[in-house]
Amino acid sequence: MTGTRIRFYTDEHVARAVVRGLRQRAVDVLTVPEAGLLGASDEEHLRRARTEGRVVFTQDEDFLRLHAAGAWHAGIAYAPQGLSIGEIIRGLMLIYQVLETDDMTGHVEYL
Repeated sequence: MTGTRIRFYTDEHVARAVVRGLRQRAVDVLTVPEAGLLGASDEEHLRRARTEGRVVFTQDEDFLRLHAAGAWHAGIAYAPQGLSIGEIIRGLMLIYQVLETDDMTGHVEYL
């Protein structure tokens, strides 16, 4: 997958405005409801995203704990609670513009 653009998988609590903002910028985003995984475990979300080569975007610290415990994933973009929609979109766009899928595999990027 060298040279491949990042595609995101958003946690179920991510604001729709973030998804809309990314899609307006031509970023490929899959949401939990679209994936049919509402109520699924964090491990299931990581597995689905990994299967599709998608970076999970979340504001849920549980994903950081899974990463620290050695869970394999295609990447996690984490934003702490309290960031504005604009700050989140800018941070995700920076990741999208600067990094590729190989850069994110097994890596956490903090916004």
